[in-house]
Amino acid sequence: MKNISISTFLFFMMFSVFSQHKNVLVFHETQGFRHKSIETGTQTIKQIGEENNFKVEVSQDSRFFTENDLSKFDLIIFLSTTGDIFNMEEEMKFQNYMDNGGNFFGIHAAADTEYDWSWYGKLVGAYFESHPKIQKATVYNLFPDNYMVSHIPEKWERTDEWYNYKEIRPDLKVLLNLDESTYEGGKNGKNHPIAWYQNYVGGGKSIYTGAGHTEEAYTEPQFLEHLTRCINFALNQ
Repeated sequence: MKNISISTFLFFMMFSVFSQHKNVLVFHETQGFRHKSIETGTQTIKQIGEENNFKVEVSQDSRFFTENDLSKFDLIIFLSTTGDIFNMEEEMKFQNYMDNGGNFFGIHAAADTEYDWSWYGKLVGAYFESHPKIQKATVYNLFPDNYMVSHIPEKWERTDEWYNYKEIRPDLKVLLNLDESTYEGGKNGKNHPIAWYQNYVGGGKSIYTGAGHTEEAYTEPQFLEHLTRCINFALNQ
């Protein structure tokens, strides 16, 4: 084996380090209600990226999907998007991204998006139906051995805006389930998923968490860890 110079060795070491960076897009366009927590959540995800070796790009304009190469992103996060945000060409670009091994992570109002696009509803796993007032509730950790929620206790009490869902896919891998007896306004009964994931047919992952309505949520250590783990799971880190 031929000897290599120190400078060449250092170059390959540096290339190896930088090539390990994953790329994440945080997308937060809204055509309906706009959450005040979006800006806080965006900054939080940027900070998580700095701490976990992935780069974050941000857009709130759906034209980004047709004007850029989505294949460079290892994960696309929909951060409380709302309403009908895509035209047909943009829909095609996003679906093509997922069909070619892309990953999706929906946060909170990502379920309040694209009601007329059934493919998207299946990708997220359910659509938003309604919500009661912000209040404390108990969340049950159904899979404490799963990496995305293994840090969360069996009974997790926290305050948020708790969504009721419709068109819930029956094959979701539900991680967290709401106990409707612990708050007012739940409409999904005993099976009330609030965080779940799916393996997408294109080879990637689809993850969703219903938490994250309030700005305060993005300062909660356990919720921040939940976000971090969901992102790292999608990135295979």
